[in-house]
Amino acid sequence: MIKILSLLGLTSVAVFATTTAHAEGAAVDLATTPFGWLLLAIFVIGYYFIAAEEKYHINKAKPALFTGTFLFMLLGAYYAYNGLDFSAFDNEIAHLILEIAEIFFFLFVAMTFIEALIERNVFDALKEKLLKAGYNYKKLFWVTGILAFFISPIADNLTTALILSTVLITIEKENKAFLVPAAINIVVAANAGGAWSPFGDITTLMAWSAGKGAFIDFLFLFPASIIGWAVTAFLLSKFVPDGHPKKIEGAEPVDIHRGGKVIIFLGVFTIACAVLGKQIMHLPPMWGMLFGLSLLQLYAYTLKKYHDHDIEIYKSVSKIENDTLLFFFGILAAVGALHFAGFLGHAVKLYTMFEPTTVNIGVGFLSAIVDNVPVMSAVLKASPDIPLAQWMLVTLTAGVGGSMISFGSAAGVGVMGKLKGVYTFGSHMKLSWTIVIGYFVSVAVWYTQYEVLGLYIKP
Repeated sequence: MIKILSLLGLTSVAVFATTTAHAEGAAVDLATTPFGWLLLAIFVIGYYFIAAEEKYHINKAKPALFTGTFLFMLLGAYYAYNGLDFSAFDNEIAHLILEIAEIFFFLFVAMTFIEALIERNVFDALKEKLLKAGYNYKKLFWVTGILAFFISPIADNLTTALILSTVLITIEKENKAFLVPAAINIVVAANAGGAWSPFGDITTLMAWSAGKGAFIDFLFLFPASIIGWAVTAFLLSKFVPDGHPKKIEGAEPVDIHRGGKVIIFLGVFTIACAVLGKQIMHLPPMWGMLFGLSLLQLYAYTLKKYHDHDIEIYKSVSKIENDTLLFFFGILAAVGALHFAGFLGHAVKLYTMFEPTTVNIGVGFLSAIVDNVPVMSAVLKASPDIPLAQWMLVTLTAGVGGSMISFGSAAGVGVMGKLKGVYTFGSHMKLSWTIVIGYFVSVAVWYTQYEVLGLYIKP
């Protein structure tokens, strides 16, 4: 490894010796050097193993964490070997840690609330109501889709998709003619619902945390999100068979445990604290979330002390999907390394070569192939000089575009895991044309709001 760094370092230094563009203390542009190509190759290999999670049976957090940390280790070694100024490197690391911490703690609190609600039987009670409602396949298709669209803005798209896909497989285990379009509908609805909420998807959370739009700006995406999903759902519903699922006899009634409804209220209040804290008090969203977590812990204490009923908040914390958090750390670090190496500085030129609308529509298709999180992270790191309307468009396209391929979003990957052998890449692609139509409908609605109604335009 030392020999490789030596060779690549000497070659890169020779390249930069011929230019005067590099100012003292600024980051070195490595995108056109052999060392930079090595970094890009490692990123591509790492991302291959992330995308091929099902093939190699390796949790995607492992290659993501390795890739993100290893790239910066190489960058640090490169700077040390060549005696370069570490000022820019230190600033990049500090900024990256802050960025990741804000997202990490926000998700940590959100996941804790979800686990607490699961422990209080809130979602089991919802599942039981759907099981006993006696809906036919078509009604069940629409009910689960509507629930996915309106729960995901609060609970996040991955959690919502996992919960409702569990409901599907509980109600019907064999009828693939129903399960496949219903599963696709849940994925599309969860992603579309998350696209108009600053905390409904990791991509919108990243854009909101980066200050690319105020809370209310994201709400303007509601019409584009719901109309695009509704069009796709209407087309998918044509493939849902008639008939009813078999009734489950003898199921025990499920009640919400003591404190469950209070936790729902605390969850909504926590989200309000995150929003008001950022918009009025200039606090990062995670601050309001952590304040809400403190209220949840205090409530758990009073419930145990005065009602002898233990919510076991710390047990809820222990059930958090740490792999998900580590995946986001790794992928954000990897994209940060490419940004520091100069690759995104070259990629941002696309916004000057083409119309921003065209580029942002392309971002949606790229997010379906690569996954929307690293794509959105790359756009934010590149930080093109585009107006608010375009930032809302790229948030929309990155969010809903991931639905076009089954592994293009966390929601899709999660449902594939729940409905193994039923909801697959192949079964999804057979109906993906319905999602593409809905995608362009969403963009058309955005265009109407922007061009015709003049929304998003600020003095």
